Amino acid sequence: MSTLVETHPIATTYAPERTLSPRPGVRETVDQSLAMAGRSLKKMRRNMEQFFDVTIQPLLFTAMFAYIFGGAVSGSVQDYLPVVISGVLAQTALTACMATGTQMREDMDKGVFDRFKSLPIARVAPLIGPAIADLLRYAIAATLTIGVGIAMGYRPSPWGTVAAWVLTVFAGWSLAWIFTWLGTVARSAQAVQGIGMMIMFPLTFLSSAYVPASTMPGWLESFVKVNPVNLVIESLRDLMNDGQVTMHVLWAVVGCLVVIAVFLPLAVRSYGKKM
Repeated sequence: MSTLVETHPIATTYAPERTLSPRPGVRETVDQSLAMAGRSLKKMRRNMEQFFDVTIQPLLFTAMFAYIFGGAVSGSVQDYLPVVISGVLAQTALTACMATGTQMREDMDKGVFDRFKSLPIARVAPLIGPAIADLLRYAIAATLTIGVGIAMGYRPSPWGTVAAWVLTVFAGWSLAWIFTWLGTVARSAQAVQGIGMMIMFPLTFLSSAYVPASTMPGWLESFVKVNPVNLVIESLRDLMNDGQVTMHVLWAVVGCLVVIAVFLPLAVRSYGKKM
């Protein structure tokens, strides 16, 4: 006796067609960059040592340079504070942004960026995200430096201090792209740190950060005048001491924009080749 088995056709459903964008749009890039910034902030919260250079250094350098060089350079600590505060602001911002490239190189060496490569995200997001998160570090460094100066007797222009604070954070963020690019081309985090130190010390100390440029030899004074970090320092002094927006401020902002326009594309291009 044979059994007839009734068969039924298998129902097939088709998903609606979707148009995939070959590249993330502006909105997607912004969202992805903010997500990467959130990741970096969580990393900072779990590794508080990343804040040592922006918390201890401003306190130490401001007090140390003021009490050591104040009498020799300006005759007293009080008269030296309008000079040294802007110098420490520039130095701490430069030191903080140097750590950006070092941390990124360490993530690349650990394979973190290999995971990002497999994600459908904008290539610039893993670079812009940490840079956005580092704005917090620049803000902390600038706030502590100004706060220590005020506690020691410095009395800057109120609105000029706010403008100088913003300029310091912006200058640190723009200079960080130089070290971000170095992080993509150097072979190790130690190399990034070594190159960064060779860049930071000449730009900081071969300037009017701690002594007047007029006391230097003529050839050195000529270099100080074209030193981009010195331009930021003079801008901070004009804002904080005089409360004036001078040509120094304008050129400092233009210089920061030029650094971003040059090194941000270089960093993205180098990162794309590495990945």
